[in-house]
Amino acid sequence: MPAAKVVIVTPAPPGSRAGNRKTAIRWAQFLRDFGCRVSVLTQWAGEPCDLLVALHARKSHVALRAFRESHPDRPALLALTGTDIYRDIRQDRDAAASLEMATRLIVLQKEALEELTPKQRRKARVIHQSVTSPLVPVPPVRKFRSCVLGHLREEKDPFCAARALRWVSDSHVEIIQAGKALSAKMTHEAERRMRDDARYRWVGELPHWAAMRLLSRSHAMVISSRMEGGAHVVSEAIAMGIPVIATDIPGNRGLLGTGYPAYFPVGDHTVLAALLRRALDDPRFLNCLAAAVRRRRPLVDPRREQRTWRGLLRELGFRPA
Repeated sequence: MPAAKVVIVTPAPPGSRAGNRKTAIRWAQFLRDFGCRVSVLTQWAGEPCDLLVALHARKSHVALRAFRESHPDRPALLALTGTDIYRDIRQDRDAAASLEMATRLIVLQKEALEELTPKQRRKARVIHQSVTSPLVPVPPVRKFRSCVLGHLREEKDPFCAARALRWVSDSHVEIIQAGKALSAKMTHEAERRMRDDARYRWVGELPHWAAMRLLSRSHAMVISSRMEGGAHVVSEAIAMGIPVIATDIPGNRGLLGTGYPAYFPVGDHTVLAALLRRALDDPRFLNCLAAAVRRRRPLVDPRREQRTWRGLLRELGFRPA
């Protein structure tokens, strides 16, 4: 049987550090390991293709529609992002249509299934994003450091941790934020907050290796997103065993578990501040978070993601090597 030709379409261009691009590159490697010939593109323009994998229901709608019109008998997978699941599929006609055109849907954590109709759920598969990392936690001794990783955009509520600092009086606490500002407004806000409080530092966009080093050298990571499909940075924290303080949203619960002890309501910087103070003052609480994170490691094991992809390919009639 000749090697299957697979095209992965992601809206994130080459060189982008967006989560969609990272996911596309990792999946491409899995598929190549199975003997597939894989291309990662930002659009499908008629390239030879036995299987299309599209990331993002709204942004990849044109590619998905073109492929289905050209090859109605060939399978197309659609991976749903956080903005897809928790906003666009109910507000955007193209995003909703993409779900109907796809042969299978991919979600990145199981709670996302609750947002789908019964018909959509039947063709959906959960593929947890896997991570391997040689890094181990080495937090600073003289500071209590929390990091915030991700592009500065509204969906992330990026300055929630900075706002929380107003309610934490200890001078040993610091927040280091890494990520590209996606608007001039975000840049100005980050710069203003650095002027207002020296304990907050925005370092801009970092190479992935530097962001991971920052994560490993933090006592905790704060993820304050309003919506997430299944943030890769949470999987990275799980792989390293870094405690996470997270918004109580389905995308975070699907990765950290419903009983995880460090959730706060979306936008509530005062509750976030209380969790930061508790992590600072009570080593047992911080150890409890680290242990809870480590228990989730089987979820991000690459062998698990590989097995899921192998099974999905077989469902679609392919014979992975």
